[in-house]
Amino acid sequence: MPHASSLWRGPAPLLLASTSPTRRALLESAGLTVETRAPGVDERVVEAQAAGLSPENLAERLAAAKAAAVAGPSPGRVVVGADQVLDLDGTVFHKPADRAGAAAHLARLQGRTHALHSAVALAVDGAVAEVFVVTARLAMRPLDEAGIKAYLDAAGPSVTGSVGAYQLEGVGIHLFDRIKGDHSTILGLPLLPLLARLRGRGLLAF
Repeated sequence: MPHASSLWRGPAPLLLASTSPTRRALLESAGLTVETRAPGVDERVVEAQAAGLSPENLAERLAAAKAAAVAGPSPGRVVVGADQVLDLDGTVFHKPADRAGAAAHLARLQGRTHALHSAVALAVDGAVAEVFVVTARLAMRPLDEAGIKAYLDAAGPSVTGSVGAYQLEGVGIHLFDRIKGDHSTILGLPLLPLLARLRGRGLLAF
C-alpha cells in the first residue's frame, strides 16, 4: 500500500525508468511514491536509428525506448520514461566528455537561444500508452573566453553531467539572460502535464 503521506494511488509505486536523482526528487516532492530502475538503453543507438527525426521527435523516441525497456519485464506497473534533447537551431548536443568539451559547448551556446525538449513516455500494462514533449527556451548571455573559464572554475566537475554543460539549479543560472519554460521542464521532467495524465488515469488522490 502507498505510504500515508503519498498522493499516489497506484497498486505499486510509480516506476521511473531513470536513475536521475533530479527526476526522482521532482516526483517525490509532488507527493508520489517512486521506485527507479535503469532502462539500459543505448541512447546513441536509438539516435542513429532515428536519423532524420526532428530534435523534438528524437526526445520522444528516446523517452519511449526507456519506458518500454522497463515496462516490458514489469507488466503490472505504471512506468515513466523521460529524456531531454538540447537543440541549437536543429543541432543536437550531447554531454561533454571533459572540461574542454564543456568549454566548446558554451562557446557555441553563448549569446544565442537554445531549446530543451523534455519528453515523457507513460507505459501501462507493459506497453507505452502515450508520449508527449514540452519545450523550454533559454537565452544564454554573451560570454568571452574568460567568462567561460570563470564559470567552469565555479561549476567544477558537474559540467560533464548535463548536455549543455550547466545545471540551472546551481551556478549555471548565471549563464542566462532569459528563460521561457517551466522549471521542471528545464530539469528534465515536465511535471504539470505528467501529473494531469496520471490524474486522468485515476492514479492520484485528487
